Amino acid sequence: MYAIIRTGGKQYRVAAGELIRVERDVLGSASDDKVTFGEVLMVGGDNARFGAPLIDGATVSATIIRESRGEKIIVFKKKRTKMYKRKHGHRQDLVELRIDSIQL
Repeated sequence: MYAIIRTGGKQYRVAAGELIRVERDVLGSASDDKVTFGEVLMVGGDNARFGAPLIDGATVSATIIRESRGEKIIVFKKKRTKMYKRKHGHRQDLVELRIDSIQL
């Protein structure tokens, strides 16, 4: 069985036992060991269930494995002939999760 969840403006296809990396900002305090996602869009498998837009009562529980940071992204702006250049870097804070179970 698998589910499609929505967190941080993105959608993830998850199954029990999988590892996923999501943005830490949307989880709030990442100090908790357990995380529950209530925005389940679809549950697939033998009997697929679709939400309109969400499935009522469906949750996905996960355990926090570790916190890390993503790759550095360089934002470079330039306007030619105007002597304008700006360079800015960004690294996103991430949390690695192990999906424990999908409840309907």
